Order: sequence, then C-alpha cells, then structure tokens
Amino acid sequence: MSKVLVIDDDDQLRKSFNKLLTEEGYQVYSAASGEAGLDIIRNQIPDLVILDMRLPGMNGFETFKEINQTEPKLPVIIMTAYSTTETAIEATKLGAFDYILKPFDIPDMLAVIKQAIEAGRFMRSPVDMDIEPDKASREAIIGRSIPMQEVYKSIGRVSSTDATVLIRGDSGTGKELAARAIYQHSLRADKPFLVINCVAIPESLLESELFGYEKGAFTGAAHRRVGKLEQADGGTIFLDEIGDMQFSLQAKMLRLLQEKSIERIGGRETIPVDVRIIAATNRNLEAAIENGRFREDLYYRLKVVTIWLPPLNERADDIPLLTRYFLSRYSSELGMDNPGITMEAQAILNNYLWPGNVRELANTVHKAVIFNRGAPVSQDDIRQAITEKGVGNGVSRESHDETFRKLIQHELTIHNGKTNLFDTCMDRIASIIISEALNLTDGNRSKAAQILGLSRPTLHSKIEKFNLKFETSVKKK
Repeated sequence: MSKVLVIDDDDQLRKSFNKLLTEEGYQVYSAASGEAGLDIIRNQIPDLVILDMRLPGMNGFETFKEINQTEPKLPVIIMTAYSTTETAIEATKLGAFDYILKPFDIPDMLAVIKQAIEAGRFMRSPVDMDIEPDKASREAIIGRSIPMQEVYKSIGRVSSTDATVLIRGDSGTGKELAARAIYQHSLRADKPFLVINCVAIPESLLESELFGYEKGAFTGAAHRRVGKLEQADGGTIFLDEIGDMQFSLQAKMLRLLQEKSIERIGGRETIPVDVRIIAATNRNLEAAIENGRFREDLYYRLKVVTIWLPPLNERADDIPLLTRYFLSRYSSELGMDNPGITMEAQAILNNYLWPGNVRELANTVHKAVIFNRGAPVSQDDIRQAITEKGVGNGVSRESHDETFRKLIQHELTIHNGKTNLFDTCMDRIASIIISEALNLTDGNRSKAAQILGLSRPTLHSKIEKFNLKFETSVKKK
C-alpha cells in the first residue's frame, strides 16, 4: 500500500484528501504545517508528498527545499493558487514532480498522484542484475545466457558515461528495466529519472509534456508550464517507444541532443538543459527512416550506444531461471509458500515460443500460481495459463510443426504425381517466408533480402516467380 503525506493548513481539504485517497487504496498521513510534515517524513518516509504553497510558519517553497535535501528521490506534488504559480514553477525547476492549480479536477489529481508514485518507485527501487532468482528483488533482470551476459556488460560500460543510449528489443524483453539499471548505476543516480511513453501520451499533448509552454501559447494555456525535460535538468529522461514519436516533434528532440537547449511552446527564450536521454523502441527504425517516418539524423544521435535485448526464444537457457524467479516472487506477493513446478510443466515452458517474451512468461507463471492452490505447478496448470484468453497468443514449437504437417497433408491429398511434390511444398513455404519478410520490412526489398540472406536480384526473381504483391503502408513523399 503506497503512503501519501498531505501538507496543508486547510482542515477540510486534508479531510477530503484522506477520504478520497483512502478509498483509492492509499495510506494517508496529514500535517497542517511544513514543520509537522518534515517530522513525519523523518520518521515515516512516504511514497509521495502533496504540498500546499501557502503554509503558516515555514512556507511551501521552504518546506519543499527541506524535503528535497532530506529525501531527494521523494516525489512532491505542489498545490498552488494562481497567484503563487511562479513559486510553484521555481519549485518544479528544482525537482518537484508537478504542480496542480486550486481548485483542481479530482480525476486529474488522481492521475498525477499515480504517475508520481510510479516515478518515485522507479528512482528508489533497485534493479538487480545477474543474481540468484530466489534472492532477487521485485525488480530484477534475470538470466545467465551468453546474450544476457552481453547485455550486462553493455549496461556496465555505458552507465558511468553520459552517452545517449538506444535500447532495442521486442515488446516484453525488459527495456524499461535496462534503462533503470543504467540510471541507477550512473553518475546521475541522485538526480531525477522521468519516464515518458511516446505512445501513451496523445500526440497533441506530448510536445507540451516534454517542452512545457508559455502563458497564452495556445487556447487554455492560462499560465506558464515547465516541461519534463526542463524539470529533469541534471537527471535522466527515458523516452519509451520513441519509434512512435510524431515526425514534427523529432526535430525538437534533435535540437536538444545537439545544442543541449530547448524552447517552451510559444516562447522565444533558449533554455539550457542538462539531461541524459535513454530511448527505447521495438520498431524497425531503419525501415521507418526509409519510409519517411523517422529522422535519420535523430537516429544517429540516439544510437551513440545501442543495447539489444534478445527475445526469450533466443535465450531459452534462461527460462528455468526466470521460472524460479517468478515462482518465488509471486508466491511471496500472494503470501504463500513457493509451490515449485513439476518437470513436465517446466518442459512445456522450455519449449514454448514466448511471442510476448519475459512479460508473457511472468503472466503465465503468475496465473498458474494463483490457480494451482499451493500444489506444485503442473503441466495442466501451465497449459491452462497459456491458452487462457489474454495470457498470450503464441504458438509452441509443436504447433508450428503441426501447421507444416497439415500443409504437407493437403498437398499429398491433391497431388497428381505429375510434378515434384517436394519442390511444390518448398515453393509454398518459401513464398510464405518471403511475404512475411516483406511485411516485417514494410516492403523494403533491400532490407528483406538482408534478413533472408539473399541477394536483392535473387529476392526479386523469387517475388516474380511466386507472383507476390506488396505495397508499403506509407508512401514516400
């Protein structure tokens, strides 16, 4: 249960917060002054502080500076009246998570509270690496395979630098954990770490979220707003799913990386910003560049160092270790003894393809632990967890074999003996493989040929042979 401290001299507002946040599942503390709030923080460190700017005795700004000095990674949301907005902005520049104008909209406040608590957890919760599964914390990167050893080496080498890092890998491979591990081992570990998901934030809001805006910059901009880049000055910004960032915004990110400065929306002042960028994507950025969806100059600025996170089916040796880790973690969270797992059930996990990668494996083990009622996890528990709607839509190696068997059985049934059956089946399979390679590269024949290990003329001849049709989804301008 997350703990929230509300510091405000308004008795009714504190009571309202206590009722609202308790109903939302938070443990709430309250204080009527900055001094009383600091006493609570020293004795019972909360997960979040909600702080009013106007307080008797020590004012809100002074209280914030004391909090920031005592617990620099404790997120603080500032509440302020319009007349004290500039003070709130100054506090935000010094590291406050956000500021909310009174009177505030309750759903908006709850959303900011959730984001702030998550940001605080990201900064404070250590990410374990290459550790025994039974001893690892809730946040851990587990694996001893050769590909994962390379990941650990890369994280170690880049952490002590200020280099921009691009983390690449499929969904569910642990890109966010890798970014946090880099941050926590970096020279900026005592400064802010903010996460911006370029997909979760609507395109119309992402620019103002990152760069902030000046009063009057657009309809509804009633006051100046500090963006996350300015707020994280001296710290680290993790841009998740950067491959989905709108093209117009990429130019501003390029300027930030080149000149270490930004301008707020509607402003003319150049603001120096010292922030390290860690970006991540599961997109094929090379294909996006060729199709005009991603800037090539930004791509090279981002990939000063690239860390590739392997898909789970390329590090299958780690599946038993990961299973042990998730069994230990989820049984502990559920307040039960670790049930263990049968050899037959582990064999199913080892042979599954895991299209959802580590995230899907975690969900599968979690569901199995919930429903197996304390007995060792069996093969039936695992089959049910895998096939249950919502867990994953992957296909096992055995299922892939069955698909090919059905194709061959069909060809055997209709084959008349006048042609070479082996060549017919191989051509069918080859046409499917080439089609999928073209889909993966959005019709880029050079890239598809590279993936397939073919020359471009050979690929072209096979496309014509199989009469394959493909058009890119986004035409070049």
